[in-house]
Amino acid sequence: MTTIAIVDYGMGNFHSVARALKYAAPDADIRICNQPQEIAAADRVVFPGQGAMADCMRTLNESGLRDAVVRAAREKPLLGVCVGEQMLFESSEEGGTACLGLFPGVVRRFSGPGFADLIPADDEACLADTGGAGLVDTRPERLKVPHMGWNKVRHTRSHPIWDGIPDDSHFYFVHSYYADPADPGLTVGETDYGVAFTCAVAAANIFAVQFHPEKSAEHGLRLYRNFVDWQP
Repeated sequence: MTTIAIVDYGMGNFHSVARALKYAAPDADIRICNQPQEIAAADRVVFPGQGAMADCMRTLNESGLRDAVVRAAREKPLLGVCVGEQMLFESSEEGGTACLGLFPGVVRRFSGPGFADLIPADDEACLADTGGAGLVDTRPERLKVPHMGWNKVRHTRSHPIWDGIPDDSHFYFVHSYYADPADPGLTVGETDYGVAFTCAVAAANIFAVQFHPEKSAEHGLRLYRNFVDWQP
């Protein structure tokens, strides 16, 4: 039985990822792991993340799991999800944070005249206007940051993880930053949101995505199944 370790360093939606993986791959042994030896013993590793980059990197370092993640990225199939994808790069504009440096490139923020930040709603009227979402857009004619919701993913090159997933399938996004690889050959998927940005990267035994497969219905489940079956 294939053992899959979901890295639990305190900053990720680990249980949602685990539920999706168990549904997509009932024949696999899915474990949420917070010990280096558990990650080392697994056949495959899923590296999720959410929240501010500085907090994610600090928590990863304090957890004692950083070296285990780096070793796994060199030795076995690894799937990065959301901030888990961003952390694979050299640095992030979010707080000028140094990341793991496994891929060359920088994580950049959606910015420019075509974008408008969402701000926290601090009264009941604002909450009503946004359907209770807790955020209000003061410049609705512009693209909202964070980028939230369903968007098309364009395959920029073939990869076994895309098997059975049609080009331009919709996946679910929630993010204000995106990876900008220094090596264009890393990109295997793009999405348009004001700019065309990299939303999926791959090299050797690593595949990583900006979107959330666990929130992306049948195509997200197929992606997880493909990861379980992938033989890099």
